Amino acid sequence: MWKIVLTTFTAVFVAELGDKTQLATLGLAADSRSRLAVFVGSAGALVCTSLLATLAGGAIGKAIPPVWLQRAAGVLFVVLGAWTLWRAGSAG
Repeated sequence: MWKIVLTTFTAVFVAELGDKTQLATLGLAADSRSRLAVFVGSAGALVCTSLLATLAGGAIGKAIPPVWLQRAAGVLFVVLGAWTLWRAGSAG
């Protein structure tokens, strides 16, 4: 169990570094008098979205083999990465 906890923590922590959610939280904290309120709000939101993803993943995992979900996620990341690079190249 602890291996799954550590793996999940590491994957989510690295994925969240520098993403839109972190930048939004940074902006809200910079503009707020209560950094604690911003922390509680953003942590609560992450918990709720993680709950939704866990429930959806559990349900989908019963219908689709995990290896196919991993492959689909990999393809999606590659497609989104290529699209991002393409947009960056056409913006300049």
